[in-house]
Amino acid sequence: MHGAGNDFVMLDGVSQTLELRAEDIRFIADRHLGIGADQVLLVSTSENPNVDFRYRIFNQDGSEVEQCGNGARCFVKFVRHCGLTDKKKILVQTMKTVIEPELLADGRVKVNMGAPIFDLSQLPFAPGALPTRYLGRAKQWQLDHAEGSLWFAALSMGNPTATVFVQNVGTTPVDQWGQLIGEHPIFPNRTNVAFLEVLDKNNARIRVFERGAGETLACGSGTCAAIVAAMNAGLCQDFVEVQAQGGQLRIEWDGLEDSPVYLIGPAEHVFDGELEI
Repeated sequence: MHGAGNDFVMLDGVSQTLELRAEDIRFIADRHLGIGADQVLLVSTSENPNVDFRYRIFNQDGSEVEQCGNGARCFVKFVRHCGLTDKKKILVQTMKTVIEPELLADGRVKVNMGAPIFDLSQLPFAPGALPTRYLGRAKQWQLDHAEGSLWFAALSMGNPTATVFVQNVGTTPVDQWGQLIGEHPIFPNRTNVAFLEVLDKNNARIRVFERGAGETLACGSGTCAAIVAAMNAGLCQDFVEVQAQGGQLRIEWDGLEDSPVYLIGPAEHVFDGELEI
């Protein structure tokens, strides 16, 4: 399945027992020797009777991460496709929170991603003595590189994300800058890095370098975090239509720190298969 080009191998761990090792994940996600995917997503039974499913997310390198917004949209279509539920709105337990994906009448999926996390210790992010400044309400930090310096904002929408505002995402050296920020020791668990080009208050373009996967065609949690940063900076407002390389996403947030961020976008079934692990 894919959500705006962010592609996943979805595994049903409800009707069968699955024990996945890191090498299994790497094999499945390998685009040359396996099926190929940005992430491998495992559906399993929730231990909480008030929650429908548990949702585990594994990057290409085998590491498990906290959140994946595009995957959450695919999740609700997958469990319906497999006959695991007939609900259009479900509650799903991720590593750190409960999210609520909902299948809309037009075929898109809307996900309540929860409230943004600004507490740096929860990302985690330890900026030390890095230079800082404010752009509106958005605090930014500065990192130097060979050709100058980068200013970025940091927050989490389940996954830590550093957001860099750029003039043109098409000419931005995403791999170079993504590795510089994303793998810097100031982020002990690494971070996603979003590069956001704001077109106007309600439109933007984005590219995201994901930890454990590199640049992907779309990143739901990273896009949500980037738009929150842009709204705090006064660059965007209310809702934003965001063009990722793989498709269009819509982000809605009322600007209040305790209010949830909503992610709306496509989720497409590609094919079914069987795999021996």
